[in-house]
Amino acid sequence: MRRRRGGLWSHADFLKLWTGQSISELGSQVSQLAVPWIALTTLKSSAFEIATLGTLQFLPFVLFTLPAGVWVDWVPRRLVLIVGDVGRTVLLATIPLAYGLGVLTLWQLYVVVFLFGTLTVFFDVAYQSYLPSLIDRDALVEGNSKLQVTVSGAGVAGPGLAGLLIRVATAPYAILVDAVSFLVSGGFTFAIRAREETHVNRQDRHLMAELWEGLRYVLGHRYLRPQAISTGSSNFFTNVAFAILLVYAHRRLGLSSFAIGLAFSLAAFGWMLGASVAGRMRRLFGVGGATIIGSAISGPSLLLIPYAPRGDVAILIIAVAEAVSGFGSVVYNIQQVSLRQTITPARMQGRMNATMRFLVWGTIPLGSLTGGALAAAFGLRTAIFVGGIGAFFSVVPIVLSPIRSLRDFPEPEPVPALSVEPLATVMADARASGDGGVAASAE
Repeated sequence: MRRRRGGLWSHADFLKLWTGQSISELGSQVSQLAVPWIALTTLKSSAFEIATLGTLQFLPFVLFTLPAGVWVDWVPRRLVLIVGDVGRTVLLATIPLAYGLGVLTLWQLYVVVFLFGTLTVFFDVAYQSYLPSLIDRDALVEGNSKLQVTVSGAGVAGPGLAGLLIRVATAPYAILVDAVSFLVSGGFTFAIRAREETHVNRQDRHLMAELWEGLRYVLGHRYLRPQAISTGSSNFFTNVAFAILLVYAHRRLGLSSFAIGLAFSLAAFGWMLGASVAGRMRRLFGVGGATIIGSAISGPSLLLIPYAPRGDVAILIIAVAEAVSGFGSVVYNIQQVSLRQTITPARMQGRMNATMRFLVWGTIPLGSLTGGALAAAFGLRTAIFVGGIGAFFSVVPIVLSPIRSLRDFPEPEPVPALSVEPLATVMADARASGDGGVAASAE
């Protein structure tokens, strides 16, 4: 693949992927607010029941991510993306259908978000593994930045749109917007003309052998291991707070769906700023410096939210807190995703991304469940405090690792020979490696 003039703006297939993802991300903002809003207002669910929605949506990342990574390395990743989009269209469409028939229950929401999360597992692993096969290695930061701008832009327009749609059409019918967006996204992916190279012969590979190879690769890597610990701990604590934030904003601060959507829309300008300056920060501070800065500022701002008064002022406080947190998270994410994509050989991309997803997103349902439990036992404000304080310390594994001294992205390193060994052996090898990284036992 040659680098095109004008960068990725002249890369037709990337533009198709980007366009489809942009539409899907905008639609997803509607469901992210509408689904818990249904539980909160239509079904009158408790804080713990609403937090359970988040737990079930991300539980598949614990259950299915590792085998998904192996499978994604075996099949065309573009096909996985298309099936994932179409499947999520069907699942979301069942919510307004059941509501219209008068049979919608919390248990249906639980089933839908769990199956939705399962398809998202395969989609996300395939998506991050597909990008390096679609564009040049030296264009990955540009590509990830553009995709993150999409997420940020959707975060600006989406929550406000979601709040308005919920007010006008009710939450169940607003979800139809997201269902259609996934269908359109799948159509754009189907239109991509580039085809991937086959890196493995499935007849010579075995699920468990490749699963352990992926675990060994990530847990034994001096850059990936501390990155996984840092991101996983950050996701855990931020979701302790986020799992009950909607309940807190509505029941304690008196905000409507439109006001909450407006706050999230304003906050997304911080995400956009992070996406636009991430490349510049990498050039100025190096990969390690930009990663540390992003991680360090993404958590503490959440501590502003418990001090917000009731009424419209709370909109601004939530927006500022989420904007600062989003800025740091985006700067961090662009660095860490680009780093792991550049240092991993093509044949390991699926398993590497799956293992990282398992380790860093597997903590999300635990964080959501913990947030709901803390809210039930000690109150909503306490849960938010715990989340904000804990998230600050997620920068420590990066500071203590070789990542801190990286100026540029390293070249891919050879993958050790395939070996099937128990997880305990893999972890022991990781602890014994004298590479200056953070010990796996820190998890």
